[in-house]
Amino acid sequence: MKAFVLAAGLGTRLRPLTDHVPKCLVPVGGRPLLDLWLDGLHDAGIDDVLVNVHHMADRVRAHLAGRRGAPRVRVSHEPTLLGSAGTLVANREFVGSDEIFLVVNGDNLTDFDVRALVSALEGAPEAEAAIAVFHAPRPEACGILEVTGGVVTSFEEKPSAPRSDLANAGMYAFRRSVLDLVPVRTPVDIGTDLLPLLVDRAVAVPIGTAFLLDIGTPEALSRAEAEWPDRGVA
Repeated sequence: MKAFVLAAGLGTRLRPLTDHVPKCLVPVGGRPLLDLWLDGLHDAGIDDVLVNVHHMADRVRAHLAGRRGAPRVRVSHEPTLLGSAGTLVANREFVGSDEIFLVVNGDNLTDFDVRALVSALEGAPEAEAAIAVFHAPRPEACGILEVTGGVVTSFEEKPSAPRSDLANAGMYAFRRSVLDLVPVRTPVDIGTDLLPLLVDRAVAVPIGTAFLLDIGTPEALSRAEAEWPDRGVA
């Protein structure tokens, strides 16, 4: 199976650290976020990974060139950011004939087993996507879903008046057919542009007790350093 790791972000909220280090190479517990993702995807049975890059692309390429072992990694450089959904469409040939593929946000730190997304989508032949979800303490800062019987019945990105606290965790299993739904423009985003089109066509997969933290601020990075090693998986 194949997976995209979305890693092209500028990491502006992590400055000044990300003035010198690409966000995906920021270390947690002494290891870059990107390596933690690649190891986790390998453990989940992923054979091929595409990593998109933009900010300090040469640094990321050099890091990956020095990495040994599975999974196989392809780098896709975006001189102009395409947006998360735009990356998927631009790399349609990477998906190839695979019916299902995975997509994860590379700035998330998590021990969630992404195989649960694949299993959920395989078990729902009428669905086109499986979306990992969690209960957000600040739903107004997240993409918020309503779910009925496991099916996503509404989605709104960062609503001013959230109708639930069930939030998009930035991990997805998609059917190949989803690529045909992505609007033709640049940039185009999964949360803003694609997920609203998948209402009633996607299933929600709770992350349960899995650790999940968006490493987007210095405060989040400090929390990760304090909490991630305690789980015995760093």
